[in-house]
Amino acid sequence: RYYREVLPGEIVKISRHDVQTLDVVRRPEGDPSAFCIFEYVYFARPDSIFEGQMVYSVRRRCGQQLAIEAPVEADLVSTVPESATPAALGYAEKCGLPYVEVLCKNRYVGRTFIQPNMRLRQLGVAKKFGVLSDNFKGKRVIIIDDSIVRGNTISPIIKLLRESGAKEVHIRVASPPIRFPCYMGINIPTKEELIANRPEFHDLANYIGADSVVYLSVEGLVSSVQESIKARQENSLKTPKSHIGKIGHCTACLTGAYPVELEW
Repeated sequence: RYYREVLPGEIVKISRHDVQTLDVVRRPEGDPSAFCIFEYVYFARPDSIFEGQMVYSVRRRCGQQLAIEAPVEADLVSTVPESATPAALGYAEKCGLPYVEVLCKNRYVGRTFIQPNMRLRQLGVAKKFGVLSDNFKGKRVIIIDDSIVRGNTISPIIKLLRESGAKEVHIRVASPPIRFPCYMGINIPTKEELIANRPEFHDLANYIGADSVVYLSVEGLVSSVQESIKARQENSLKTPKSHIGKIGHCTACLTGAYPVELEW
């Protein structure tokens, strides 16, 4: 059963009798923690619990916020399976459109954006999805994706949907553009490889073949992640006063503001 999270910097001893905290390495000068916000966006399983909240619920809130920030006239909302599904459900719920599956995923193909070169990534995309054309033929489709890193995955998907009868394809991304490398362990190698830093980004919809593309704002992502944490802190009598307000998340890949000074 779920007991609790290990705190940032905490050393825990687990025995058959109990769970003991041996020590907690504090952030310098009481700085807030810097939990990776991209865990909520993509990497974590939807049933994971971080900071007292389920990842699925955060992704759904991101979709709802995206619907507020980037509505569009369409007939249905769908997703790039599977990590964007909660955001797509939140978007559909907020804008009052039906959620309909348009793609089915081949479960035997791994993640494409971490493949070592573009050719392998494109081949992976080609094998990764099949279309459920009866569900969207002749209709205007909103596709919710969790992130666009290099732009290699989404373009073949849009082409696939158009060839299968989609009237319009609008892309909505449930996270902000990734502009900076991560030096904390995530495989985002160079700024040049990120689509948000390339000239094509200025006309991204045309480049990937979509009718429109809109990302969630950084402020929208942060508020979606922190909303439940703040509410729980304000309502909990057990939260130490020293912890209230000290919510922190690393947004370095989105903003370039790294939580620690980089040493080269």
